[in-house]
Amino acid sequence: QYTMPSCNSIYFFLLTFFLLPFYLIVYFSLINLQAGYNSSAVRKPGVHKVLSLDATQAPRDPNAVGQFGQPVILPGSKNAEVMKRWNEGHFNVYLSDQIPVDRGVPDTRPETCAQNLVHDDLPTTTVIFCFVDEVWSTLLRSVHSVLNRSPPHLLKEIILVDDASTKDYLKKQLDEYMSQFPKVRIIRLRERQGLIRARLAGAAVAKGEVLTFLDSHIECNVGWLEPLLERVYLDRKKVPCPVIEVISDKDMSYMLVDNFQRGIFKWPLVFGWSPVPEDVIKKNNMKVTDPIRCPVMAGGLFSIDKKYFFELGAYDPGLDVWGGENMEISFKIWMCGGEIEIIPCSRVGHIFRGQNPYKFPKDRQKTVERNLARVAEVWLDEYKDLFYGHGYQHLLDKKVIDIGNLTEQIELRKKLKCKSFKWYLDNVFPDMDTPAVKAEGLNQQFNYTWLKSIRHQDLCVAAQSTGSGFALVPCDNTKRELRWSYKTSNSALVSSLHTAAVVELKTYLLLCLLIVLPLLCLQRRNISSRSLFPATCA
Repeated sequence: QYTMPSCNSIYFFLLTFFLLPFYLIVYFSLINLQAGYNSSAVRKPGVHKVLSLDATQAPRDPNAVGQFGQPVILPGSKNAEVMKRWNEGHFNVYLSDQIPVDRGVPDTRPETCAQNLVHDDLPTTTVIFCFVDEVWSTLLRSVHSVLNRSPPHLLKEIILVDDASTKDYLKKQLDEYMSQFPKVRIIRLRERQGLIRARLAGAAVAKGEVLTFLDSHIECNVGWLEPLLERVYLDRKKVPCPVIEVISDKDMSYMLVDNFQRGIFKWPLVFGWSPVPEDVIKKNNMKVTDPIRCPVMAGGLFSIDKKYFFELGAYDPGLDVWGGENMEISFKIWMCGGEIEIIPCSRVGHIFRGQNPYKFPKDRQKTVERNLARVAEVWLDEYKDLFYGHGYQHLLDKKVIDIGNLTEQIELRKKLKCKSFKWYLDNVFPDMDTPAVKAEGLNQQFNYTWLKSIRHQDLCVAAQSTGSGFALVPCDNTKRELRWSYKTSNSALVSSLHTAAVVELKTYLLLCLLIVLPLLCLQRRNISSRSLFPATCA
């Protein structure tokens, strides 16, 4: 039976009908008004804990050889086989081939790293491996470690740049193996270009927003990628490097390294590792997970914003094959407005070999020397004399080595408005033991060479017969008066011809041929005289 609605129901309906729009208008007006108080604010994207991924195509065998980075001791009967294959990569290739290509490794991160937050909208990356005649098992283990332990949405692609390898297994066999991974593509260079130009070839075709360069004999640890991309996300001019841990070249074990380590250089541009100074740790109240300012990167493993990489001019295209490229890009980044950091929550194992197994198209030593001379001329300003003075005086003779045209690199430095090398020493590497270099005093710096001469460029110190002074004469290795013997008892140089001629040594520094000997400074008592006398280095 149909019943007429009551008056109260009609009134409620009408009241709701007319008041609801008014209520909604007032509500959204208040929302907009509240947003207006902070109109410049941008909604911050979400964050999440670092993803500690370690996916595999099949369950791991816990009893497999070398599983989880454990050391492997081979029986003595295998020593001959180990030595037979050692020169293939200058590490234990025989053992490497017994270890699964997707083995697990111990999580060596500081405990709190797994709780660190990173942004949801991190940039994507292209991982670039460059290789020439790399050992099959180590190359595959490198690729699998990236695929297994990288968030898929951040890994845009992996590019393998084959620098004209000669091994058959790196041709069709490699193509067929990698075809199962859609994100992996291979670029093959027809002629040997060397690491530097191979990396440039990979970077030129990369599709990711960030370039991540890795060596081809590494194993990425869990949670390695996001901490690197987070630093680039926060500042596109930050260039983060993972902590480089050690994979033993003998037993293939994965070994933890100290957290507070950074890359440095010593004269003459020799890369090395050094602890972060204690006063820096205390001053900044540094935790084990804090990024570490790094004066010089090792060069093999780092991430960099792709656009920023090319804004910096990438690598100097005049550098050949390998050597000095880490110095060049490190000085360029720091002096031109960027920063290099080591990220303790990102860790990658690396096989450190006692010898580089790859052949250079040209003389190895001359190639490295030429590269370093290019770096010195472009980036070291007046401090390049310290580079040449530590065993590289022969490079000043352009007939010995042609370092090529530097015009483009010098103009690039001007265009980028890069700071001076003195600024770098004062602000980035203040604990570097570097004597002051002044233009008017450059001819007062001499080196005690392995030929027992006291030399500055083409001039050598000769003892005068009276023993009362010294003279600068053209160097001649056959003359006894130009030879000096170093006496550790009193830290002095004594003339081989005139024993009364003694030079006391004042300042210690790393000298030529990496032998620790004092740096000798002499000065003229009379500006028109060719006689020199001992003086404290300034």
